[in-house]
Amino acid sequence: MGALFGSLWFLSLATTPWLLSQAIDHGLAPHEPRTLIAWAAAVLIVGAASAGLGIMRHRSMTRLRMAAALQTADLVMSHATRLGSALPRRITAGEVVTIGISDVWTIGRAMNVGGVGVASTLAISVVATILFQTSHMLAAVVLIGVPVLAVFVGPLLQRGQKAGLVYREQQGELNTRLVDVLGGLRILNGLGGKQTHLSRYDDQSARLRDQGYRVGGPFSWIGALGDGLPVVFLAVVVWLAARLAVSGELTVGELVAVYGYTAMLVIPVNVLIFCSFDVTRGLVAARRVVDFLRLPADDPSGVPGPPHPAVLRDPESGVVAEPGRLTALAGSRPADAAEVIDRLGGYGETAVTWGDIPLAEVAQPEVRARLLVAQPGADLFAGELRDVVAGRDDADDERVRGAITTAVAHDVASSLDRPIEWSGRNISGGQRQRVRLARAVHADPEMLLAAEPTSAVDAHTEAAIAERLTAARRGRGTVVATTSPVMLDQADVVHYLVDGRVAATGTHRSLLLENPGYRALVSRVFGEDA
Repeated sequence: MGALFGSLWFLSLATTPWLLSQAIDHGLAPHEPRTLIAWAAAVLIVGAASAGLGIMRHRSMTRLRMAAALQTADLVMSHATRLGSALPRRITAGEVVTIGISDVWTIGRAMNVGGVGVASTLAISVVATILFQTSHMLAAVVLIGVPVLAVFVGPLLQRGQKAGLVYREQQGELNTRLVDVLGGLRILNGLGGKQTHLSRYDDQSARLRDQGYRVGGPFSWIGALGDGLPVVFLAVVVWLAARLAVSGELTVGELVAVYGYTAMLVIPVNVLIFCSFDVTRGLVAARRVVDFLRLPADDPSGVPGPPHPAVLRDPESGVVAEPGRLTALAGSRPADAAEVIDRLGGYGETAVTWGDIPLAEVAQPEVRARLLVAQPGADLFAGELRDVVAGRDDADDERVRGAITTAVAHDVASSLDRPIEWSGRNISGGQRQRVRLARAVHADPEMLLAAEPTSAVDAHTEAAIAERLTAARRGRGTVVATTSPVMLDQADVVHYLVDGRVAATGTHRSLLLENPGYRALVSRVFGEDA
């Protein structure tokens, strides 16, 4: 529709000079008032039609740009949802923000080439054909002049595209730093690191600005050429037409028509140049969007899981998690235990078996429903406390209070009606951690996999959580990554990890007595009195 209305609009613009030439040659020059009035009426009618077509062209192109941008945004959001909790493992939040806010609208603008770009190409062809009927030389100038403009603009577009790719990458990195700083302001306030991070942000922002200047250089020349070269082109054609009129090869009306045709050509030529500009930027944005859409999402299809609670085995680390038992993972590097937790929960590449079935082959919805990975930095969504803890389940106050009691989170609020802000910004770090644990306990999964669930609480609270969590999860499988002695002491079995693999297995007390490395780990972290 954009191409149709744009083409009809340009056609009405091209028709007007011909009507003017007829009015001059057949009405004005021979002093024929009736003929002049008739041709003037035709100019008026075509002018009114041109105005209406211009409105429809603008509306259709606006709809095209909006549809392209919003459909792209919908694709990005849908894929982000499919990626789910795997998303932050594969791409930064800042990059997603840049795609969703900047890139989709840049792609929308690039769609101009499918509407007014097509119409402009058609308009140039039509005007060249009309001029050929008037003067072969003028038509040749038009047909040669447009490619000459492309010769000037083409290299600038290539330079702009290369610089734009670098700029776009740096823009995503800067937005990532911004998201990180905004999310960690509370911590930075406590550590006194706000000024340091501000300085780093300023430095990175300055580098992005300098790269922006390098992008703006060729594009500013494109803008200048887009406005200037068509005018030069107009001057050349008019000068040649005026010489033909002086020599008698063109009538006065034909001279006016040639001027009108050429003046009208300024518009489509200018449109084509700026369409090239938009397409160049759109290709940069589209590459980033396509790279995002190519991130592999977990396949939701698969075979059924074990009919009953079954053992989880991770051959890469040697960890075994049995149903109905509390299993602890203790290692000097928390990242090692976190990676084991991810593999046991079916995130990323995993060789874990669930009973006799490879976990990677089990249908994802069943894995997510039965195996819950509770991460220490999991988001808390805004809402009343009861709804935050209940998650996707209908809030049952008694069950919610039981989960809060297990997580020793009673100090968060005296009432379940208390509003919790997004990401728990109105509660302390320790309270956020306990609310997350309460939410995981409330979900009551077949196997709960929790990484450092008590790292932000004091020793007294930690001891209470260890006892209550053990009681609440009795009969259910639980895996906890921790180096807390009170938590380890409650575990049925402890896997001591060295470089991501099980070095020793036993109870907390037996490992303290028999394994010097484990004893050194606990002593180093919690002091000799541990």
